[in-house]
Amino acid sequence: MIRSMRSLALILLLALTGPALAGSEPSRLAAAARDQVGVTVTYDPAYVTLDFPGGDIPRDRGVCTDVVIRALRDGWGIDLQLAVNRDMKADFAAYPAFWGLTRPDHNIDHRRVPNLQTLFSRIGAEVPLQDGPAPYLPGDIVTWMLPGNLPHIGIVSDRLGPDGTPLVLHNIGAGAKEEDILFAFPMTGHYRIGAAAADRLKSLQ
Repeated sequence: MIRSMRSLALILLLALTGPALAGSEPSRLAAAARDQVGVTVTYDPAYVTLDFPGGDIPRDRGVCTDVVIRALRDGWGIDLQLAVNRDMKADFAAYPAFWGLTRPDHNIDHRRVPNLQTLFSRIGAEVPLQDGPAPYLPGDIVTWMLPGNLPHIGIVSDRLGPDGTPLVLHNIGAGAKEEDILFAFPMTGHYRIGAAAADRLKSLQ
């Protein structure tokens, strides 16, 4: 009886620490993004040759996508560099052809907003765009189009602005910040990585 109870406890522990945990703790993603504030202080879009998998540039610098990449690695153990690369190898034509590439490039593909949008849609994480703060939950990922047709991405915070609008964790040019910009620019995508979507990301690793 004791042995069976211990086995049950182990099963429950594994269930709680497995991939489903990522989808059930969105605040962990927001916290991992917030941990970058004050650490990533420079916006640096330079192309860099990265280790693979798990490659990263120095943490004091990066772009908007690096906030999401680092948050998913630190908070949920998900490597978007590896996930994007494997999914692009499986169906390269499904991804945007804006950059004239003929094959995946693990140094940069995951650091491009349109590629992350494509991956999130392909794993079933896309949420219909809606007005108002209620549909935007902590840990959600949102994309915008900035002036000059510049794509941008950030993570919805678990903290609210003065009017009750969720704050956003992002890097728009001055390092990682937590700011009230959710409705400041036209939205182009809204994604929520729940348990099922997290499992699909894990399967790409």
